[in-house]
Amino acid sequence: MKIRTVNYAKENLSTKQSPPCEKARIQSQNGNQERTRRFETPQSERTQEINGSSLLNFRLPKSERLRKPAEFRRVYAEGKRFEGRFVTVFILPSETQSHRLGVTASKKISNKAHDRNRAKRLLREGFRLSKLEIAEIETKYDWVLNARRSLLSVKLEKPLAEFRQIVAKVRKIESEKGETNVESEER
Repeated sequence: MKIRTVNYAKENLSTKQSPPCEKARIQSQNGNQERTRRFETPQSERTQEINGSSLLNFRLPKSERLRKPAEFRRVYAEGKRFEGRFVTVFILPSETQSHRLGVTASKKISNKAHDRNRAKRLLREGFRLSKLEIAEIETKYDWVLNARRSLLSVKLEKPLAEFRQIVAKVRKIESEKGETNVESEER
């Protein structure tokens, strides 16, 4: 077998080098001039450029997120629960200056991590798109959104509409509390 491969190589492969190409580069009208620099001023004197990726950063700051398991447990234990078809929402008045969000998707909705991650992305996006409605609520809340299995089979519109309905319920409950507090102060 080795003899055949050696013979094949001698017969079919050339050992001669090809002649070098003299004009391998295509010349422009200006010839071989050095490229002009992008900036001619020193970096310290340049104006600040707008970073496009920072303008499109939709992440919640750390101050607006629930991150510790104890914070989640406290909202579950002491908070108010709102059931929906796509999401279960728990809220608890917060001591912070802003609304805080925590999102969960358990293995009950899917064993596949990519499904659970998609569900969490949908819930976070629903919260982000509802910021104006949430900002109208005077009391700042800690929000925990639990994904439900039916969330995996829909696009963003349905869970967003449901979440906005829940926010409207919270606003209504809060306005009723405000009215009862005003009545009790008048007495």
